[in-house]
Amino acid sequence: MKPKLILHGGAGSRKGTQIGKAFIKNIYLQAEAYLKAHSALETVIYAVSLLEDCEYFNAGTGSKLQQDGKARMSASVMDGRLQKFAAVINIENVKNPVQVARLLLEEKDHVLCGNFATHYARKKGFDFYDPVTLRQQKIWRKKFNVSVYGTVGAVALDANGNLAVATSTGGRGHELPGRVSDSAMPCGNYANADAAVSCTGIGEQIIHESLASKIVIRVTDGASLKQAFQKSFKTVRDKKYEIGAIGISKKGDIVCDTTTTHLSAAYRSSKQKLLIQ
Repeated sequence: MKPKLILHGGAGSRKGTQIGKAFIKNIYLQAEAYLKAHSALETVIYAVSLLEDCEYFNAGTGSKLQQDGKARMSASVMDGRLQKFAAVINIENVKNPVQVARLLLEEKDHVLCGNFATHYARKKGFDFYDPVTLRQQKIWRKKFNVSVYGTVGAVALDANGNLAVATSTGGRGHELPGRVSDSAMPCGNYANADAAVSCTGIGEQIIHESLASKIVIRVTDGASLKQAFQKSFKTVRDKKYEIGAIGISKKGDIVCDTTTTHLSAAYRSSKQKLLIQ
């Protein structure tokens, strides 16, 4: 099986800048090289960690702030081979929420929220880290949103044919404290042995559609990944929702779609050309 990888840096209302494309291209190339010697699960954690570390994107460092001025982040990971999901919701003051979610895959309890998620991270050796940037503080004070991008995510298929997906977000910005994002739910981040999908866009709309899990289950039921995306996004378009998604099937098919003006993404075409959106 030839390894496959696709990343996204969120959906937005404007086209990505050259600097944004440069960031996601660099991260993609690092993750692609990493995938050659690592599993799909290890690779999506690695890729999303890099995206979290880049303050250009709304996840980890540079996360948007809730109404009270605090960054509360959410992330999830799903191992398609084992069909196991884990997540942290509204975790605070850690550098890489997705890495905390990864550890929860090994626990009896797979999803933690708020202070309990933060406390778990401290017990596991994650030091205090302030992800709030001056840029996001300025945006919060002026109560406007200039960020083109939201949630970040990665989907991978490794040489053994295993699929995995990880998604991370800083949220919508100026939301009610404690609001829960789709990024920490199977509706926004889902994988099994047949396909894996990561979503971005307006979280409540993704939740209404249960989009990631819906697409994956349609593949399991016999549709191609392309067909599953087309059928699912027809409903999304009919409802005028603002959603983007990326996915890979066990056959190595890669599909991405969005109803927004732009979806920041990086992947290789069937002819191995590197595509940066």
